[in-house]
Amino acid sequence: MFGNLQEKLNAAFSKFRNKGKLSEADVKEGLRAVKLALLEADVNFKVVKDFIANVTERAIGTEVLESLMPGQQVIKIVNEELTALMGASVSKLNIAPAPPTIIMMVGLQGAGKTTHAAKLAAHLKKQGKHPLLCACDVYRPAAIKQLQVVGEQVGVPVFTLGDKIKPVDIAKGALGHAKKNALDVLILDTAGRLHIDGEMMAELQDIKAAIAPHEILLVVDSMTGQDAVNVADSFNQAIDITGVILTKLDGDTRGGAALSVRHITGKPIKFIGTGEKFDALEPFYPDRMASRILGMGDVLTLIEKAETAYDEKKAKELEQKMRENAFTLDDYLDQMKQVRGMGSMEQILSMMPGVNTNALKDVKMDERALDRMEAIILSMTPAERTKPAIINGSRRRRIAAGSGTKVEEVNRLLKQFEQMQKMMKELTGGRLGKRFGKKGKFKLPF
Repeated sequence: MFGNLQEKLNAAFSKFRNKGKLSEADVKEGLRAVKLALLEADVNFKVVKDFIANVTERAIGTEVLESLMPGQQVIKIVNEELTALMGASVSKLNIAPAPPTIIMMVGLQGAGKTTHAAKLAAHLKKQGKHPLLCACDVYRPAAIKQLQVVGEQVGVPVFTLGDKIKPVDIAKGALGHAKKNALDVLILDTAGRLHIDGEMMAELQDIKAAIAPHEILLVVDSMTGQDAVNVADSFNQAIDITGVILTKLDGDTRGGAALSVRHITGKPIKFIGTGEKFDALEPFYPDRMASRILGMGDVLTLIEKAETAYDEKKAKELEQKMRENAFTLDDYLDQMKQVRGMGSMEQILSMMPGVNTNALKDVKMDERALDRMEAIILSMTPAERTKPAIINGSRRRRIAAGSGTKVEEVNRLLKQFEQMQKMMKELTGGRLGKRFGKKGKFKLPF
């Protein structure tokens, strides 16, 4: 995410980062490089112009130039202005005081409206809501079927009246159905076109007038850069959107759309799509995104992901097992699954401070290695998983054959597990255990 922009901004900051004293000329030279980096990232020219003007005005003041670390002060200002550019604070969904909350999903064809309608439904379901998806796209072949399929995958009901009824009437019918069945969120998947046309906008205006949605969320493909901003501006002028969902942000190395949409439309980015899975939808935090763009990481999101994947009950049981030296391969597998629940290794690493996300694109993380490890463990008998010491040569060959792996991979897994056991024994019963005490004073780091 934003790998190219991050790399170019870091190169620009190097012009004044290590200098003990900065002149006004030094600051302007560095900001000229920042300006070029933003323009190359396909950020709207007007946005770049206003952004650089704001940063320059703040950065050439005596408070910065005469400070002990002027370079760091300039970077701090850039961070603050980037945050302000993208909206300053997180913008939450407008929830109706009397349900159902009505959300219209709009956008061009191919932007990902249907998939993100399901992602949003899944996100709200996790928060205790009871959403209903409504199929208002009666034009695109198989659009209704697609919504039914994704709705079933996330466990959310789908309302449809077929493709012979007007979308406005379908929306009205869905609203009545939601009220009757105590469903507190109605998400309308409206039709898109390959390009913006008057007929499409008129239909959206009719639906808006008929059911008065609390949210009109525009779904745009962030990888289209400047085109995404133009689309957002057109939709906003026609139907007055309330927010934006940026999709494919995990593949966007430039960042032009994320940095331009708010400034051009005046409407907040509410969610970002960061992958293909249905849980790959995150609320948009401008301050966290600015930190990621500047290579400062996103520790808060990483912690939230860890908390979501973290099972407190299992963690307590695991701590007790480690104290009793009863850690098994089943426990090892549980730990791997919890880590996988946080997302791909690339996503996790990209949130770590100081990690160059652009460098990660050349690093191939073998996610299938975790699949193979899981297959190896599941090919063992319960006794083997509890007492790996009984796994002799013939058992290793059987496990390898059963998991579709090689004996070398089985050996490697068993070696890793043995090393982990030794480390845990050292932590809970060895020198560290004696130093901190064995009766509750020493707290394991999970």
